[in-house]
Amino acid sequence: MIALLYGTTTGNTGDIAEKVQKILGTDNVDLFDVKNADLEVINEYSFIIFAIPTWDYGEVQEDWEEVWEDLDNYDYSDKIMAFIGLGDQLGYGEWFLDAMGMLHKKVVERGATIVGYWPVEGYEFEASLALTDDKSQFVGLALDEDTQREQTDERLEAWCELIKEEMALTV
Repeated sequence: MIALLYGTTTGNTGDIAEKVQKILGTDNVDLFDVKNADLEVINEYSFIIFAIPTWDYGEVQEDWEEVWEDLDNYDYSDKIMAFIGLGDQLGYGEWFLDAMGMLHKKVVERGATIVGYWPVEGYEFEASLALTDDKSQFVGLALDEDTQREQTDERLEAWCELIKEEMALTV
C-alpha cells in the first residue's frame, strides 16, 4: 500500500494525485491532503509519494508550509519514497520545482530511500533545486501544468511504471 500526500491550492496537484491513484490502482494508493491529514500516517506506510507544487519564486505551497517543520519529526529510514513536483518552467524558470528539491533534501537527510528520478530532457528552465548532483535528472516526476499540460498523462503513465518497478526492487 502507498500513501500519497499532496498539497494543492489551485487543484492541479490534487488532480495529479487522483490520476496517480487511478493509474496505480485505488486499492494500492491512499490519498492524503496535507491540509487535513494527520502526518502520523507517515508511520503507517512503507511506500510514500509526496506531491508538491512550487509557488512563485521557489516557495513551498501554503499547505505544505503549515506542516514543513513537523516533517522533521519523522524517521524515514525504513521508507521508500517518491516525489511529484509541479511548477512553471517558463514563468518561474529560475526556481522550477524548488519545493520538490527542498522536500527531497529534508527526507533524504532523515534516511529515506528514493525512487522515481526523472530525466531533464524535454524541459526548459534556468535553475532548479530539484536536480540530482549531476544535473541529469530531477529528484522526482517533473510536471508543468502551465506550459506542458499536454504531456502530463504520458509522463504520469511512464513514471508510475518506473516507480512500480523500482519499489518492487527495494522490497
